[in-house]
Parts: sequence; C-alpha cells; structure tokens
Amino acid sequence: MRTTTSPSTPAISGRWRRTAASALGTAALVLAGLGTAAHASAAPATPAPAAPAAPAAPAKVTWTATPCATPKHQGDLACHSFRVTGGTTAFQKERAAETGKAARVTPKAAAASPTGYGPSDLQDAYGLTDAAAAGGSGETLAIVDAYDDPNAAADLAKYRSYYGLPACTVAGGCFKKVSQSGSTTSLPTADSGWAEEESLDLDMASAVCPLCKILLVEATSSSMANLGKAVNEAVALGAKFVSNSYGGSESASDTSYDTSYFKHPGVAITVSAGDEGYGAEYPAASKYVTSVGGTALSASSTTRGWTEKVWNTSSTEGTGSGCSAYDTKPTWQTDTGCAKRTVSDVSAVADPATGVSVYDSYGVTAGWYTFGGTSASAPIIAAVYALAGTPGSSDYPASYPYADPSALNDVTTGSNGTCSSTAAYLCTARSGYDGPTGLGTPQGTGAFTG
Repeated sequence: MRTTTSPSTPAISGRWRRTAASALGTAALVLAGLGTAAHASAAPATPAPAAPAAPAAPAKVTWTATPCATPKHQGDLACHSFRVTGGTTAFQKERAAETGKAARVTPKAAAASPTGYGPSDLQDAYGLTDAAAAGGSGETLAIVDAYDDPNAAADLAKYRSYYGLPACTVAGGCFKKVSQSGSTTSLPTADSGWAEEESLDLDMASAVCPLCKILLVEATSSSMANLGKAVNEAVALGAKFVSNSYGGSESASDTSYDTSYFKHPGVAITVSAGDEGYGAEYPAASKYVTSVGGTALSASSTTRGWTEKVWNTSSTEGTGSGCSAYDTKPTWQTDTGCAKRTVSDVSAVADPATGVSVYDSYGVTAGWYTFGGTSASAPIIAAVYALAGTPGSSDYPASYPYADPSALNDVTTGSNGTCSSTAAYLCTARSGYDGPTGLGTPQGTGAFTG
C-alpha cells in the first residue's frame, strides 16, 4: 500500500493569501544623522494593537491507496482510488479563505463533516447545475465493482441526506444491489477495501445525477471474467450507463474481452484510465468504452471559476494514458502518434489533493473521507452521459465527445510521465486532444449526446 505526499498543493488565486499589517513602533524613528530619539521623559506612546497573525500555511495532503488497489490474486484487476489521510485539501483551503477558519484532515480518522468537494462543487465546476436539477430522471446508472459492501445502501443514504439530494432507496425503487448473476440475496463475500471503492462510485453518481436510479452490480471477484459478467448483467437489467473503476495490464486476450463484455451498442460504458501515470491499461483501452483520465481541480478567478491540469504526483502515480498494444483504433479517433487505440477520451477530477467527499462506514470509522484517483472521474463521466439522455440504440457513445470537442473544457497544462518526443501528446497536455485528459472535461452535457 502506497502512502503519498502531495509535492505541491495548488493555491487558490485571490482566496487564500492574506497580508498582515506591520506593528507600529512605540518610539519615534531616528533619521540617520538628522536627529535623536524622543526624550526619555516624554509620555509613553500607546502601544498599537498586535497585528493579526497570518494564517498558517496549509498542510500538504497525504493519502494512501485503498486496499483494493492491491489485487488479491494474480491476474485480478485493481481499483483506482486513494483515500486522503492528512493535510489540507483544496476544498478545505477554499472554505478557510471564505470563513477564516483553518481545517485539516486528521490522519486515519473519519471527519464529522466533508473535507472534499461535494455535489454543488462538481456540478458548478462542470457546468451541470441546471442539468442535474432536471435531467436523468428515469435513467439507470450502473456501478460495477467487485465483492460486497454490506453498508452500501445505508452509506448512500447518509451522503444524499447530508447534501439534500433526493432519497434513493431500495424500498423506493431507486437503488438496487445485485450480484453478477442478478441475485439480490446471494451476494459476494464482503470486502472492506472494495466497499470504500463502492462508496466512492455511488456518491459520485449521486453527486452529478441525483435524479438517476442507481444499480450496483457486485462481481464475485476482481477477475476480468467476473467483472465482465457484471457489466453484461448491468446491461441485461436495463442500464444504459455503466461505470467501471478498475483496470490492469493489457494482454492478448483483450480483444476477445471486448467482444464478450464491452461491445454493447446503445450503452455508455466508462472506464477509469488508471492511477500509475503514463501507460495504457485495460479495460480503459477497449475501443467500445469511454476511457476517463484524471485532473487536479481547483477554484480560480477565471470566468469559469475553476482551473484544471493533468493529475500527476510522481513518475509512478497520476492519471493513466497511452497507446494500446492490442486494441484497434476506433474510427472516431484521429490522432496520428498511436496506430492503435489511444487512452484517454475525456477526463474529470482525480487528484486526491483536490479530491471528492465520500461517506463510508464498512471496515473503517464511519464518517466523511476524501478520495481521489480515476475511480472518481469514471462515475462522474457516466453520470454526465446519463444527464445527456439515452444514447442511440446502435451508437457507441465513446464517439460522442469527438463530434463536439468545443463543448468541453480543454485541459492544456501538465503531464503524467515520459513518452516519445514524436508523440509527446500521449503523456503531455496540449490544446486539443491529448492522452492524459483526452478532449477535456465536461462543460455541460453537449459533448455527451449523439
């Protein structure tokens, strides 16, 4: 399990820095060579009030990979998430600038209130406030993960209640949890690491599409075969939007997995691009899915009110991207530095230092946590697709952003590793398409409809 310290946490322009006034001296100044100090018998000057202390510098954010990021068995896939364990998140810095009250995450302990971005932040950052208030009703958004989270429904209720989102319960027909075979009673073995992942995914789906129905499909294990069967079950149960926050090394079997598990026309399937920096993973490299990269998201003084750059912590941690070794290039991709499928297509927030708020209680102290990783960005994008409406029955929605890239926020800063100088865009952001952030991040729903 890795523990990481953010090397540099972005400052909030115009909202964090303060300048303390200098204290006045109690004696007259002496002009060099021109006079003397005030006479000793003079009445003492009234001491000036002490200047307010400048706020302490925000503590650097630390985080650790969730346990499901380490596969249980050889060949299993890993989740793509990190949990913040200490420091001052971007959300906390922004609130401190507004309120004057400093705060920080306490290592290894749940917080009594959120320490990461919530629904209103994400909706505002991605131009989705109006769409989230009116869109998604009647749509089913599926979350595919491995193993069981016994507290999924209860934790989801806590998250939605805190933020004033409509209730989404089993009894009300909004939330449903099933196994990869569709059973509501015969569920996989419980696992606290994957439970953290499931809480993250469910909360992000709720944050962006609060009117959506949510279907949680739990695979028996994190093997590609079982997770793939869970994807098929989600589609069989009527989901038109399926989020997957896991991945692993590519293999020669990937093209057969494409046909067996991900070739579902009329369904928007999103997959996280990975958290280990430059390098393609599967199933993000499937030509039938929307591969989702990750950014660092911070409030700014720009017209948009937010700024983003490539999420990159180190040479081994950051958003995934790259050129697939096996999957053929889909017709809608036209970049020339990769003859096969290029990862990613689009992106959203993933940097743990600018992470999202999650409520979780299974296997950890019940309370609020901040998470990052491309496990956050994949369900966000799936929810944006749901807000945009049901895809065309014969469409592969991964193509939609390529038809209208101007409806996205182009991310042009940052990189996630080292790649060939002849195809530097595969690891370095630029204007237009690039590997780490794809075509950009949502600016409303326009890029996600056919």
